Amino acid sequence: QFSVAGPMARNIPDLALLLSVQAGFDARLPLTRRHEDVGLLGQPLERDFRGARIGWLGDLGGHLPTEPGVLATCEQALAHFRTVGCTVESVVPAFDMAQLWNAWIDLRSFSVAGANAALYRNPATHALLKAEAVWEIERGMRLSALQVYDAARVRSAWYQVMRGLFEQFDFLVLPAAQVFPFHADLDWPHAVAGRTMDTYHRWMEAVVPATMAGLPALAAPAGFGPGGLPAGLQIIGPAQADAAVLQIGHAYDQASGHARVPSPLLG
Repeated sequence: QFSVAGPMARNIPDLALLLSVQAGFDARLPLTRRHEDVGLLGQPLERDFRGARIGWLGDLGGHLPTEPGVLATCEQALAHFRTVGCTVESVVPAFDMAQLWNAWIDLRSFSVAGANAALYRNPATHALLKAEAVWEIERGMRLSALQVYDAARVRSAWYQVMRGLFEQFDFLVLPAAQVFPFHADLDWPHAVAGRTMDTYHRWMEAVVPATMAGLPALAAPAGFGPGGLPAGLQIIGPAQADAAVLQIGHAYDQASGHARVPSPLLG
């Protein structure tokens, strides 16, 4: 499931409330969860996290290019996990991250091509597609069944690696984005930290670890960089631990206060 209609909110209680409405079993959708599982989203957000183990993935051992200041801002924010009693330890997954990216982009192109083939083949709607969409649809159309199968195998292997990490840690954390917010006139960052981006979504590679494992992830404010622009953290939990991710997110938010602090750029 690459695309999930998850909620956005100003704080964790609002987020949990909206998610409890969005979530639930639907007989038309085979992967939805039973009502009793969704009921966990309504349980109290307050929880004692003393002794909880946080694995800091950082830039995945140098694999992810990050704009200067992003990692430092996120690393400073890790102190708030310690404030609520968590331990924080750096960890690098034992996996070929380039292979994971290649599998992700194959599965994404496959999905995008299937979902948008009709628009691509219709001259009237084809003319309305942006160049990046055309590129990805055509890329997906060129994939063989074997390539898609191989990508799925990589995805399964990655899930097992993440499952192993959750035997060591209760939650995993990494930057929510590799760059600070960029100018609205820029289509997408074509280079990050001096490294040219080879696709229009390479600058968002930080979302791939959670996406490829199908795990619950929460993006939370990490504070502001030297220029006053915000950065964020991803908090990733084990499979189906959505409620626990909301609880640790709430504890982090209460300790940091970041969600209630306006950018210094606003005066």
